[in-house]
Amino acid sequence: MDPFPFTFIIAARDRTTAARAGVFQTPHGMVHTPAFMPVGTQASVKAMSPDELKLLGAEMILANTYHLYLRPGPELVRQAGGLHRFMNWDRPILTDSGGYQVFSLASRRVVEEAGVTFRSHLDGSEHFLGPEEAMRIQEALGADVIMAFDECIAYPSEDEYVKASTERTARWAARCKEAHERAMAQPGEVGERAARQALFGIIQGGTDRDLRAWSTRTTVEIGFPGYGVGGLSVGEPKPLMYEILDDSIPLLPDDRPRYLMGVGSPDAILEGVARGIDLFDCVLPTRLARHGTVMTSRGRITVRDAPYAQDFGPLDATCDCYVCRNYSRAYIRHLLRADEILGLRLTTWHNLHFLLSLMAQIRRAVMEGRFDAFRREFYRLHGEDF
Repeated sequence: MDPFPFTFIIAARDRTTAARAGVFQTPHGMVHTPAFMPVGTQASVKAMSPDELKLLGAEMILANTYHLYLRPGPELVRQAGGLHRFMNWDRPILTDSGGYQVFSLASRRVVEEAGVTFRSHLDGSEHFLGPEEAMRIQEALGADVIMAFDECIAYPSEDEYVKASTERTARWAARCKEAHERAMAQPGEVGERAARQALFGIIQGGTDRDLRAWSTRTTVEIGFPGYGVGGLSVGEPKPLMYEILDDSIPLLPDDRPRYLMGVGSPDAILEGVARGIDLFDCVLPTRLARHGTVMTSRGRITVRDAPYAQDFGPLDATCDCYVCRNYSRAYIRHLLRADEILGLRLTTWHNLHFLLSLMAQIRRAVMEGRFDAFRREFYRLHGEDF
């Protein structure tokens, strides 16, 4: 079975940074990069319908393999026709491998060469997940982009463990590729489904610069149509994260999409784009929204706090989203404090609009060769040093 011809075309490059704008072609449509992927952990972006996400400009979303494996199960999703039909989303989807969630279980897991034995956070039942299992689950889910099984290393970790884990992740990446190729070679539905999926490798290495370089080179040698940079934004200082990106990104193929995993704050997105990152995802906008915090052109505000009780202005005076056009800070604060579902929907809508709009502005700035100036203005408005 010939695989779907995933393509990535770089349309423009910034003059003074490594930022680039491109188009990533998938079986369910194009993704204009740099792009932010809202996170639909359990096949749903919290508080939002698929049609609303489209109105906001989302072109690709992320779903979580670990959670969907436990509930409702990959076989049920496959029977429904895959994630796209199951959740009524006809645009591209990326699924992670479940590695991050499994490794966040700490005392509930045992890591071995074969994979990881862990206990469900739902009912304590025991499960096993390794590279081959992660591929089978993601193939059944049917996302356009699937991720190799890896270990997200905690920060900080002992040097010896970081080295052993990074080397094991590379071996797991090779096993994932072999398993995916075997699936594509199968006749019938299994082969057809696997052939319409792009498997991305993941770079690890903690904060060790030599291990990061080794992981990058080794993963590139295995060969993937795209690459995720993992194990960052896990507690390390942001300047250190940027240093690691400075070292790692130049070692990745220029003609393949680059995905910075789990990063979604505006400043980190800007710095990632400046270094040549194409894709981002994070639960940050929806998580902040659930706690009454919103992103604005002047930084974050926690609208459920007392100072906004009689504030009848919009969440952000410069924002033209549905929420800012129609509702005041005082009203949204009232909804949140009264535990009304609409309050969470409005803060979530605004935060996703803010980030997706920011990505559109970034793409435009790169296309027009003024990204660095755009980045500096962003920091000026936020009152941050650059």
